[in-house]
Formats: sequence, C-alpha cells, structure tokens
Amino acid sequence: MNPHEISITVKTQYLADQSDPDNRQFAFAYTVTIKNTGTASIQLIARHWFITDGENDVQEVRGLGVVGQQPLLRAGEQFEYTSWATLPTPAGTMRGEYFCVTEEAQFFQAPIPEFALVMPRTLH
Repeated sequence: MNPHEISITVKTQYLADQSDPDNRQFAFAYTVTIKNTGTASIQLIARHWFITDGENDVQEVRGLGVVGQQPLLRAGEQFEYTSWATLPTPAGTMRGEYFCVTEEAQFFQAPIPEFALVMPRTLH
C-alpha cells in the first residue's frame, strides 16, 4: 500500500439562481471529498485547476489550500468542501491536482480526475 494515497470524488450542481445565461454567466457548485486512503498523515497545501469552457478556452487557477484551509488528514480521514466556478458557456470541464506533504516532509501531487460542469437542459 502506498503510504500517501488519496481518493478524490466530485459532485457538481448547476446554480440556476446564480447564473445569467443572457450575459454568458453559468455558475456551478462542486463538492469535493478527499479521503486519505494511505497509511501516512498528509496535509493538503495547494491546488491547481484547469477549467475548460465549451469553447475550449482554459483558465488556470492556483492557490494555497482549499476554501481557506490546509486540511491535515490522518490515515482513513476525509475532508469535504464545496466551492464554485463560473463559465461563459453552459458546459465545460474541470481537472487539476492537489499538492500535498506528509508528516515526513515528502511532497507529492494528487491528480483530480476531470469532471463535467453541465447546465441541465430545460424543455419549453
């Protein structure tokens, strides 16, 4: 078993009340669950996102921690947070990586699998 192994799952939601399609603003919430499935305690230090809209324009976002925190996860613990993104198109994707460190000062990257941001279709 890898001492520093992380499971990352994401759930998304279209935020109709925060969106303004007439002005090309489509808002999405995403809830990320990060579970430490390894044997070593780890701390999430930073994030790096690639946000791609429906026209294949990519925005990169980098920053320390997530939602203002740098959670420490012991083996078996998990951390969940919700954040949001806006796109100029009704669909897009996000992917990225978390930068983490173990208590033994070993740095590693945890890839965040690509997930879709999609406005649900409405019937008129």
